[in-house]
Amino acid sequence: MFSPGHDNTGVLPMRFVWPYGGRSVILSGSFTGWTEHIPMSPVEGCPTVFQVICSLTPGYHQYKFFVDGEWRHDEHQPSVNGNYGVVNTVFLPTGSDAVPPILTPETPGSNMDLDDVFLRPEVTPRVSEADLEVSRHRISAFLSTHTAYELLPDSGKVIALDVNLPVKQAFHILYEQGVPLAPLWDFCKGQFVGVLSASDFILILRELGNHGSNLTEEELETHTISAWKEGKSHLNREIDGGGRAYPRRLIHAGPYDSLKDVALKILQNHVSTVPIIHSSSLDGSFPQILHLASLSGILKCICRHFRHSASSVPILQQSICSFPLGTWVPKIGDSNIRPFAMLRPNASLGDALSLLVDAEVSSIPIVDDNDSLLDIYSRSDITALAKDKAYAQIRLDEISIHQALQLGQDANTPYGFFNGQRCQMCLGSDPLQKVMERLALPGVRRLLIVEAGSKRVQGIISMSDVFNFLLG
Repeated sequence: MFSPGHDNTGVLPMRFVWPYGGRSVILSGSFTGWTEHIPMSPVEGCPTVFQVICSLTPGYHQYKFFVDGEWRHDEHQPSVNGNYGVVNTVFLPTGSDAVPPILTPETPGSNMDLDDVFLRPEVTPRVSEADLEVSRHRISAFLSTHTAYELLPDSGKVIALDVNLPVKQAFHILYEQGVPLAPLWDFCKGQFVGVLSASDFILILRELGNHGSNLTEEELETHTISAWKEGKSHLNREIDGGGRAYPRRLIHAGPYDSLKDVALKILQNHVSTVPIIHSSSLDGSFPQILHLASLSGILKCICRHFRHSASSVPILQQSICSFPLGTWVPKIGDSNIRPFAMLRPNASLGDALSLLVDAEVSSIPIVDDNDSLLDIYSRSDITALAKDKAYAQIRLDEISIHQALQLGQDANTPYGFFNGQRCQMCLGSDPLQKVMERLALPGVRRLLIVEAGSKRVQGIISMSDVFNFLLG
């Protein structure tokens, strides 16, 4: 990563970025006499983003991009009408020139470089209140007139667990089936009574790690889900109007509830899924789980409906950095913003689990010393410790996140390899529609906002963030 500053030849390294896709992208400008064309390369992990670093003398420069045989300029960057049509411009100062704060490398405590100028301006254009109101109204109207029945796949399966199943066996099933949670069935009551999730496994592992715990490893082999839930009932209670505590009820929906009602149930109750339950009898007996509804499925419906009418929702083409959307790494001088949770790969698994529980986050970016993204540790990764009874052979404070992640990966997979859907990324300049479509892909639960080229983490956007924003 380069920052603007003189080297011994009197030139400045400058990164040019084209973040709008294409098969072939070439750069040309006044610094090449408009005769030399410089090929740009796609960024690893962000195939729609192209970049190249050039050495420029201080001063004023013009440039343009040749994308798939067509001359283009970046409409989001400063531009003028010159001899070669509309061209982008950039000013590189000498050491004595007065420059705006965003370009000043000597700003105390600042590590900003020219990537920030191109991808995340200090002063971000805000979307108008009128566009925001119209967009929210149209999305809300769509969700209110479509039902959960539309979320049901043509074919599929739902894994349900009996509450009398041993905890260890239950988590082994979750791992083998590749699912992060499962509804719980109580045969005696003849109804679904709750959900077993990765969060339960995290609490169990922390309990095992505490000295003086009443739950030993041997007991984990025979300890039932019902016994575990009963033992932790104080963590799973609601308070009524009279101040009395009572067991938290199972949050569920019916097949004809609106998509908006389902989304609000997920958001307001801080759960990741809502079982869609249907009973053919009038008294509600013999219930059937038709589907586990999630924000991902609802988001997919929104993207499909508005894909060819995006103009009716003005905010879809706005870049995500123009909204109060997601959680961003605080800038220098920001106050009243909670720290952004990131960990190094040599941090302990115990540190990661504590952050997941205490900071109430669902995932933690794993970064190097420059805050560049290496991997991500999520709540669902914890079920990998059920493989081969790995949980019984480790101590949370003695195993690193790097080692914990390797337990759930193929032995030949190199660390830091962005495998499948694990580390989905986006840029702050990406339009909201693109971010929503990527979040709606199978297996994607959040996007890491990174800086082009360096993959330095700038923030994170979850599906909950998107829905809280869309529904106001």
